[in-house]
Amino acid sequence: MVNPTILTVDDDPAVSRAVARDIRRRYGDRYRVVRAISGADALEALREMKLRGEQLAIMLADYRMPQMNGLEFLEAAMDLFPRARRVLLTAYADTGAAIDAINVVDLDHYLLKPWNPPEEHLYPVIDTLLDAWLATPDPTATEIRVVGHRWSAPSFAVRDFLARNLVPYRWLQADEPEGARLLTAAGATAADVPLVVTSDGTSLVAPADGELAAHVGLSTMPTSDFYDLVVVGGGPAGLGAAVYGASEGLRTVLVERAATGGQAGQSSRIENYLGFPDGVSGSQLTDRARRQALKFGAEILSTREVTGMEAAGSGRVLHFGEGASITAHTVVLATGVSYRRLDAPGLEEFAGAGVFYGAAVTEAPTCQGEEVYMVGGANSAGQAAVHFSRYADRVHMLVRGGDLRRSMSSYLIDQIEAIDNIVLHPWTEVVDGKGDGHLQQLTLRDTRSGATDTVSTSWLFVFIGAEPRTEWLDGVVVRDELGFVVTGPDLIAGGQRPADWTLPRDPYHLECSIPGVFAAGDVRAASLKRVASAVGDGAMAISLVHRYMEAQ
Repeated sequence: MVNPTILTVDDDPAVSRAVARDIRRRYGDRYRVVRAISGADALEALREMKLRGEQLAIMLADYRMPQMNGLEFLEAAMDLFPRARRVLLTAYADTGAAIDAINVVDLDHYLLKPWNPPEEHLYPVIDTLLDAWLATPDPTATEIRVVGHRWSAPSFAVRDFLARNLVPYRWLQADEPEGARLLTAAGATAADVPLVVTSDGTSLVAPADGELAAHVGLSTMPTSDFYDLVVVGGGPAGLGAAVYGASEGLRTVLVERAATGGQAGQSSRIENYLGFPDGVSGSQLTDRARRQALKFGAEILSTREVTGMEAAGSGRVLHFGEGASITAHTVVLATGVSYRRLDAPGLEEFAGAGVFYGAAVTEAPTCQGEEVYMVGGANSAGQAAVHFSRYADRVHMLVRGGDLRRSMSSYLIDQIEAIDNIVLHPWTEVVDGKGDGHLQQLTLRDTRSGATDTVSTSWLFVFIGAEPRTEWLDGVVVRDELGFVVTGPDLIAGGQRPADWTLPRDPYHLECSIPGVFAAGDVRAASLKRVASAVGDGAMAISLVHRYMEAQ
């Protein structure tokens, strides 16, 4: 980590060198000494330091400088580093101005030039100011900082992307002092958010996912154009396939459109997964699986969307949206499912601004004391309700049916019934939403009587249905009427193999209608929608990959 900085500003080169020399001699082993010859140069240096997340301990500025005098510089610098101690270098004739400046720029001290010997006139002052600065340190900050608005959908999208990819960050609102200082340092305004400042000081204004991924250490480009195995999708099934494939010596690359972990990665706690009697969060499970895949040599590509697939001889070619492609002997499709959008007037405009699809666990702490509404009755909704109940004043679960027993595990139902601030609303659906800039009101309807009720809330989390994102496979592999990929024995109709099947054998259990392409997890037709079964599918797919490659 870079040492804190002591900055000196003086337009007289001789004085500038002298003060920097004396300070470096005494403090150079603990502090970085930076000198500037004008207020403008010094402010530019401070902006770069701010973006890089560095610390400034003391500023010493000469009073008499052209264009921008020392007082004007210190006043401007306060906006960037309000904690830094401020010293004005003055001649005897300027002591009156220095005294007056104590209240103007909250001056900590003024020094008369010359200060010889420094042991008597300079170092005691600096020692005292450094002690005071060290006594009031900055709160610990993560490397990456995100500045945005509370109800900005693009700001939420950046936060959600970082959180789901397990990238730590610090969230700052644009109207907070620290957020405003970062915007100023980056030459941006509150209208430009979200602003992302990376650990090396790079500022990204409203970055796309690919640009953000490249700057926060996520891999986006493959190292080769040919692999033994390409896994499409980074949920439990995809991560399971990547771990087993790479550990067994296959050149493996996993391609993920959004974030590893899938829907399971957003779960606050999974309590029925084998080997975790006390439960495990989706992020913890994802992090372990991701590190395990990387340990065995798998590549993981983020923010890369596969838009097409074709067979080319013994290879299977996968096309990306930007025109690039990679080829492999085999493919495992593990793209999972997405939550269905809630079809109610007024809600779509509030997506990311009060209406969230999935758990959005980054929002839980900000729901302190609020009324939160959740739509859905499966395990994902139940896990989210339990998690949010720790923060919200009340969590309302809205289900179209009479109870939760048809779609939720009994252990979760028992937990929900034992939590006083979770309220179940059976036979209830959302039919409208209103607000000014963000969600503020919902209209609920009783599905039996048709009676409606209006409630005030800024929080709606939706967990309804499961739609496979397989449009890009239309006409490529056989899918059912809902878009799920059909595999194995289900491909045999009337004793006949698929029309385009080229091998003298039936498809293997998880094999699609193209030989060497397998489906695992929720995207597979008739699969069991559970984390453990998805991981099992991923492992089983690799055993079938080996069988296929040996036969080839």
